[in-house]
Amino acid sequence: MRKIILSLISAFILPAGMAGADLKAADSVPDLRWGDLADGTFANPVLNADYSDPDIIRVGDRFYMTCSEFHFMGMPILESTDMVNWRIIGRVYDRIDLPGYSDMSKYAEGTWAPALRYHDGKFYIFVCTPYEGLFMTTATDPAGPWEPLHLVKGIEKWEDPCPFWDDNGEAYLVRSRHRAGPIIIHRMSPDGRSLLDEGTTVYKGPVAEGPKMFKKDGYYYISIPEGGVSTGWQTILRSKDVYGPYESRRVHEKGSTDINGPHQGALVDTPDGQEWWFYHFQNAGTRGRVIHLQPVEWHDGFPAIGTDYDGNGVGEPMKICRKPAIAADCVPSAPQSSDDFSTPSVGLQWQFNHNPDTAYYSLSARPGWFEIKPQPADILRNAKNQLTQKLMGYRSEATVTLDFSAMTPGERAGLECIGKQFHGAGIMIGGTAGKPAASLYVEADSSVVFSRPLSASELLDGQQQIFLRLTADTTSDDFHFSYSLDGNSYAPLGEPFAMQPGFWKGIRPGIYAYSVRDAAQPLSPAPTSGRVWFGNFIYRHDGPAGGLE
Repeated sequence: MRKIILSLISAFILPAGMAGADLKAADSVPDLRWGDLADGTFANPVLNADYSDPDIIRVGDRFYMTCSEFHFMGMPILESTDMVNWRIIGRVYDRIDLPGYSDMSKYAEGTWAPALRYHDGKFYIFVCTPYEGLFMTTATDPAGPWEPLHLVKGIEKWEDPCPFWDDNGEAYLVRSRHRAGPIIIHRMSPDGRSLLDEGTTVYKGPVAEGPKMFKKDGYYYISIPEGGVSTGWQTILRSKDVYGPYESRRVHEKGSTDINGPHQGALVDTPDGQEWWFYHFQNAGTRGRVIHLQPVEWHDGFPAIGTDYDGNGVGEPMKICRKPAIAADCVPSAPQSSDDFSTPSVGLQWQFNHNPDTAYYSLSARPGWFEIKPQPADILRNAKNQLTQKLMGYRSEATVTLDFSAMTPGERAGLECIGKQFHGAGIMIGGTAGKPAASLYVEADSSVVFSRPLSASELLDGQQQIFLRLTADTTSDDFHFSYSLDGNSYAPLGEPFAMQPGFWKGIRPGIYAYSVRDAAQPLSPAPTSGRVWFGNFIYRHDGPAGGLE
């Protein structure tokens, strides 16, 4: 009887949220809604794309987010006025000027689990790379420009740093270590540019990482994920002293739901201080680590997150919640995706795979088109200037126009789908310089798995443009390419294929061009003379304002 009573109490413990539909594993028909539902509620994931290891803050009446990007350039800054609808407003850096980031050899490295903070009129980001060290940067405007990354400490295998400025002016940095744990606190200079000691261990736990530190009601809090990416939970540490001892409490877990590892994120309050909410990720396979938003109530000095479905005193993720009580008139939307390439710089939705080579791409050479001059590569994975963006939603469709009129023999270009595997589809040019021959083709990792020549009769009035499309359904792990010569009627290009996430990232669509010689010839030591133009990238998805029914 006591357990029944506790279960009934837990169902009503969080008035800030509304369980219009829960996430219990027993549900036979999955609810594939996400984001703003345009009726005063939202469905989790609130942001159905790979914004892994998110950190979110509120400054005034605006909310800001950043996330891990690993080998992609570079970390985005997103802004929201209602905590539900987000827009990309900036990029922290365009490149990482360290060895390896320009030669395609830093997959799964780069920036891990950043912290975003606001202090004394400045925005701060602290982040570690696995083998180079601890970095920080500042900006007075979150949209940028951001200062060049400053190396605070050159060291290997630190991770997940977060700065904290106390009321008395003292500054600290809390962090974890590669392979997760323990939690360590350093004294830090007030400007954040140097550490003042070797650090003090304040907590050891199972896969303890991702610490975020704050102060509330006279207590120091450290919010941490524990237990692993797909198997873990969220823990709150609390102490009256910055160095502890800290008492701990598990505050959010998978429980009876089907949301694995609901942790690693941020506790954020609304502008009036009347509501608290918790952002966390879920490891969603090919979609990457997608973002959920859960209501919070404080009890006995600890946050209660989500709804305690099983009555064990620990909150679990909710599917449908009412939106935070914020006076913001927002149209349901998702971050930017489509691009007509009409701007002088690369759109904020795009991220280069590793450092871009600015000498070999242009948005001004042919206005309205993104130009790539192919550089040599042995396989697609090693091709420079791959321009990618996050897969969004459960189902999506990316379409781009490819002009191959200036391509030369040995060059390949097209639309890609990348994760653990690298799939590309488009045009490859054979023949000779005097008589080039275009073929439709598909490649998977290091092999061409489909090709056929394009005949002159197929190209209307001698046109040398083709429309390429990637269709993705992550619910069935079904991905396939198609093509069109008129922009209306599409035919399959190659066979359907499955994808796996890789290098800590979800699946991404993108565009690429590179030059390669056949197996009997050495790889060209210099770029070929061709050019490839991409135009009118249209991305549709099944989320808010996504255009895909």
